[in-house]
Amino acid sequence: MELKDIQNLIKFVAKSGANEVKLEMEDVKITIKTGAADGKTETTILHQAAPMPMAAAPTPVASTQAPAAAEATPAAPASNDENSKYVTITSPMIGTFYRKPSPDKPLFVEVGDNVQPDSIVCVIEAMKLFNEIESEVSGKIVKVLVEDSTPVEFGQPLFLVDPS
Repeated sequence: MELKDIQNLIKFVAKSGANEVKLEMEDVKITIKTGAADGKTETTILHQAAPMPMAAAPTPVASTQAPAAAEATPAAPASNDENSKYVTITSPMIGTFYRKPSPDKPLFVEVGDNVQPDSIVCVIEAMKLFNEIESEVSGKIVKVLVEDSTPVEFGQPLFLVDPS
């Protein structure tokens, strides 16, 4: 099971409203617990006895995750200063961020464009489905925070909008 599959499973469990889900496979046992009171998700992954090559495979995944977390941390303080006067449009899911509906079409929005609630600002591909992401605020796009065709996480800031 890949990290992407685990992340999608966590998202699915959180949306389903279940308090606890257990999944056992040949080499992995996963328990996902969601706290109903505070809305936080807690995940415990226990690897069961497996041949040495199987046990070594999760290590690169963990090291790949660490740089991604390190990249996200420096970006957060910079956006906190800007967030004081701007509204952030965030990703509602894990997937791949696209600024165009297709390669030969124009961008949904550019810096300086005005958006209204329900204006489509981008699409996110998740599990071969393209999900249109709409602005929930009206205002002017000030900054695009994500490069086109790059992976995004749940809750990751995508755009900054000036509501004035």
